[in-house]
Amino acid sequence: MDFAFSEEQEMLRAAAREWLADRYPADRVATLADGDEGWDPGVWKELTELGWLDPELDLLEQAVLAEEAGYALLPAPWFSSVALAGAAVGGPPSRPATLAWADDAARTLREAANTVSCRADDDVDGWRLTGVKRAVPDVGAAAIAVVAAREHDRVTLFRVDLADHPEVVHPLSTVDRTRRLGELRLDGTPAERLDLDAGVALRTVRRRALALLACEAAGLTQRALDLAVEHAKTRTQFERPIGSYQGVSHRLANVYTALALARSLAYRAAWCVAEDDPAQDEAVASAAVAAARAAVGGCENAIQSMGGIGFTWDHPLHRYYKRAQWIASFDGSPSRHRAELADLVLG
Repeated sequence: MDFAFSEEQEMLRAAAREWLADRYPADRVATLADGDEGWDPGVWKELTELGWLDPELDLLEQAVLAEEAGYALLPAPWFSSVALAGAAVGGPPSRPATLAWADDAARTLREAANTVSCRADDDVDGWRLTGVKRAVPDVGAAAIAVVAAREHDRVTLFRVDLADHPEVVHPLSTVDRTRRLGELRLDGTPAERLDLDAGVALRTVRRRALALLACEAAGLTQRALDLAVEHAKTRTQFERPIGSYQGVSHRLANVYTALALARSLAYRAAWCVAEDDPAQDEAVASAAVAAARAAVGGCENAIQSMGGIGFTWDHPLHRYYKRAQWIASFDGSPSRHRAELADLVLG
């Protein structure tokens, strides 16, 4: 039995890594993160041409791309378009897109499958949505939003063209400026009703999003470790590299072991979801728990290992730490994911 990625998948990884390294060096990521839009809209065409939005990519190939995107801290709405909106409607969109599920009645995808406060009304001109959707990822970059709204006594998914209704988009000031959040303030906003089972679609989104975020977390943890190891090898104290001292080397060894576990569980989660394996919910919960621990703890240890430079504004490490916090808080707190895993394992 072969547990490794195929030759084609490794070629995809190498091509993605080379393109990301060329397109998104740390100083350009910083420039985009500090800019008004937070990303370069022109990259959407490049992602399409490079196959990142190819509907024929399976989840394992998207997992490869997610890990490389995490390593480079890709500032573009690829995750929102593929793992959120795309997973909801069954394929990647032709324009940047996102999914709006959270509101006053539902904070998580699981809750949104049962009830939301956003209301859908049908009149002679078609469907209209009213309500506020909160913490919408990449909404400032999206041209399309898939919105969970309440149609009578059930949750239904609707498509809102944000390019036609930019007034409903309200960006928020959030920690991670490479993946920004915002609100959709809908007030009788025209929408297209999607012929989907919202419960099934949102469960699918949750599994795929958590699996891909676990892979992204593995990539960013690897980058934090690489930055810290490079520093530990070259920074000297008392005429010795600081990495030769146990206080530094043991800290980085702990990051490595946490990363090895998180990466293995992330790959397992992606495979289980791709194969619709009966263990997929347990695999996804395990991966989410390990990914959050590795990414947040890995960045914290890397910052500590690098001393004062690790938390300066000019060094890229703080941006990885902010993305790690974003991933750890996706669809619930880490303690909530641990409780879910305990329920799945212990019954």
